[in-house]
Amino acid sequence: MSSILVELTANIVSSHAATVEMSSDELLQEIQKVYAALKNLDSDLPAAEEDVAKEATPAIAPKKSIQKDQIICLICGKGGFKTLSRHLKQAHGLKASEYRKQFGIASGTPLAAKNYSEARRQSAINNNLGEKLAKGRATRMANLAAKKAVAEAPKKAAPAKAPKAAAAPRAKKK
Repeated sequence: MSSILVELTANIVSSHAATVEMSSDELLQEIQKVYAALKNLDSDLPAAEEDVAKEATPAIAPKKSIQKDQIICLICGKGGFKTLSRHLKQAHGLKASEYRKQFGIASGTPLAAKNYSEARRQSAINNNLGEKLAKGRATRMANLAAKKAVAEAPKKAAPAKAPKAAAAPRAKKK
């Protein structure tokens, strides 16, 4: 690991020395400072790995995250959301399916507050969306069946048309 630190130190100090004029003593001090800083960072890496493992554990229990008026993100513990999908994408770069898989949430479980889901359901009932959906599906199936019937019907050969007789040339008037 030490050789990697030396290479990184050399790259950093050479980049800095290319832009700033330094004496040999300043250059040596800079090398020592950068090497010490990189070594400290290297010793902190196991702690950083523990933070990543800690981050994968939910902030609260998954069942408690979906509440009546809000849903709480299991990654960061932030609450007050009606739906979680936008927060997951913007803050954590995750899709809802990845989030569910990470925390063992069933795929049918909505990532929305219970009151919000119920309000949307009631709105759909009030607007007869279920009936409209069924009617639209029936219409689509009828159209597909009609197209299939037309495609499967034996095509009749069109009667051959007799060529038109060529018109006699007109005489030019003088």
